[in-house]
Amino acid sequence: MNIQFSDRTKAVAFADDLILVVRNESISAEENVSNIEMSKIAAWSRNNKINFNEDKSLIMIVSRRKRKESKEINVYLNNKPLKQGTTMKYLGIVTDNKLKFSEHIIYAAERCSKLIHSLSKTAKLSRGLNHKALKTITRVLFYLYYCMGP
Repeated sequence: MNIQFSDRTKAVAFADDLILVVRNESISAEENVSNIEMSKIAAWSRNNKINFNEDKSLIMIVSRRKRKESKEINVYLNNKPLKQGTTMKYLGIVTDNKLKFSEHIIYAAERCSKLIHSLSKTAKLSRGLNHKALKTITRVLFYLYYCMGP
């Protein structure tokens, strides 16, 4: 991506995921800079025949400070307002607006629980280890390793 962003903006792209980080002193300044940068991204995407899905795009204010000003901002992509959230998932990691990973732990634990349930169902259905059972066991072990770490 060869877009000239301001010195307070950082864009990180991986495959079809893009995150734009804007840092500023006030919420209103962040809103203004974000809209300027989003217009640059929209122009770049039109020139390169790439479409961003506004419905899947999300904005989130990340701060550990308690602000007195409004925390609601209006950022637009292709003249459509983007939804504002308190959590987001980027490259499989769920984080919240305080940069805590408690939501990610809950998400990973739910995934592991579903896989363990699937494994127990597969084990009950098959009297031996067939291809489906081995595949399920491998997925469960992979996610358990992912959840628990090395």
